[in-house]
Amino acid sequence: PSRLLPLGCRAVSPPGARAGARDGAGSGAPTALSFDKPKVELHIHLDGAIRPKTILEVAKRRKIKLPTKNDNQFLKLITCDGPTTLTEMLTKFGYFMPIVAGDRDAIRQIAYELVEDKANEKIVYFEARYSPHLLANCDVYPIPWKQSEGDLSPVEVVRLVNEGFEKGQRNFGIKVRSILSCLRHMEAWSPEVVELCKKYRKDGVVGLDLAGDESINYEPSRGHVQTYQEAVRCGIHRTVHAGEVGPPEVVREAVEILKAERIGHGYSIIKDAKLYQEILQKDIHLEACLYSSYITGACKADFSKHPVVRFMNDGANFSLSTDDPLIFNSTIHTEYNMAAKDMNFTEMQFMRMNLNAARSSFLCENKKKELLNQLRKAYGMPEEPKLDTNLNNYPCL
Repeated sequence: PSRLLPLGCRAVSPPGARAGARDGAGSGAPTALSFDKPKVELHIHLDGAIRPKTILEVAKRRKIKLPTKNDNQFLKLITCDGPTTLTEMLTKFGYFMPIVAGDRDAIRQIAYELVEDKANEKIVYFEARYSPHLLANCDVYPIPWKQSEGDLSPVEVVRLVNEGFEKGQRNFGIKVRSILSCLRHMEAWSPEVVELCKKYRKDGVVGLDLAGDESINYEPSRGHVQTYQEAVRCGIHRTVHAGEVGPPEVVREAVEILKAERIGHGYSIIKDAKLYQEILQKDIHLEACLYSSYITGACKADFSKHPVVRFMNDGANFSLSTDDPLIFNSTIHTEYNMAAKDMNFTEMQFMRMNLNAARSSFLCENKKKELLNQLRKAYGMPEEPKLDTNLNNYPCL
């Protein structure tokens, strides 16, 4: 976007106790963990999970002047400490994305460092999503973030992210896969996104996403529909951001028109009893992000009445993720501590939730069974003799 005016977020303490900031962002490691066992995370944005320190280092290396007087002011500018709106939260990307976009070393580095950060949080498998076009500076129109035209295409962005993830997997011993995101307001990019999913489906890319501000535009346009039809035709897994701040109709369209297998957020489904029952019956996975829902105003601050409590009580298929931990100054422990303190989640519920996440991952059947057995062993549960899945036709990564 064009130059964005700072939109401050009110400094209001969230429900319960926050778990602590990411390295380099402020308050240090959490003093107590509600669930210190292996976990699976399915909803995290690569470009929303960059280390603040890395942004500052890249800005210095590239001689990019910050829009603030000092580093501390810049870090406050790109984070939210209290409730705002999804639209305002998304403006934060406009301050730091111009620093890393178009830079090969930076893109490779942020992918690698995310693997290290997740390994330190005892995440044993995660799927990170991103828009290749938002990190490119050529073969994309318009060139994002008002960059000058360069020589880094969306195709090479995917290759660089793959390199960073592969190195991270070797060094830190966890599994990582990518999901490529279409953007609601950039329909013209979507056909290439699904082609990149096809091109790299045997090199770490496991799915397609549709992201963006559904409070501005939530109806899937023809280009997005055709892109998802191509994904279905080619056997590419599909998730859609829906029902975060938008109405239940967005979720229905995601499931019925875009054929989404998972829903990012999905909180509004409890407002439509028929749709909610369909989601439960079809066992569609809901990628919930508690602290994100508080910051964006998607859900009320009374977490005892959060839709996720309803999900748990009704046996829904869901899991917890961080969404954009850079902007929220959070970790996965923030999510679990809030669920434990404000929703009374138990360790057994956390374990079942992570098994659901593993079952709903976009891994192939063999890799999925390995992940499930890894979790069951860590949780002291017997291994599953057979995996109940219909994903036999998907490539094994």
